[in-house]
Amino acid sequence: QVQLVESGGGLVQAGGSLRLSCEASGGIFGVYDVAWFRQAPGKERDFVAVIRWSSTTYYTDSVKGRFTISRDNAKNTVYLQMNSLKPEDTAVYYCASGRRTGSATTRDNYGYWGQGTQVTVSS
Repeated sequence: QVQLVESGGGLVQAGGSLRLSCEASGGIFGVYDVAWFRQAPGKERDFVAVIRWSSTTYYTDSVKGRFTISRDNAKNTVYLQMNSLKPEDTAVYYCASGRRTGSATTRDNYGYWGQGTQVTVSS
């Protein structure tokens, strides 16, 4: 059974840092991409970053230079290091995997999702 479990969210002041973790089980690690999406209140769930099985990474423009996605194969875990946080980064952050085809930035292309972790950045 595939399972994605996020952790590491919390409340931080603007300019601060958080590191989110996504632990994967069920045999998908190393096979599929793992991505992070985020959803602010009243808004769509938007792409943030993805790491391919080859460790190639891609980011949405608004987080480039501030966020870093990485993976630890020994722990079946993907991380999202978030630095220089801004109030507009406030959202529930979800990790996703199981994309077989289509764009890595499109939410509907992912078959597996975690439960989400709240990130709140105060001004």
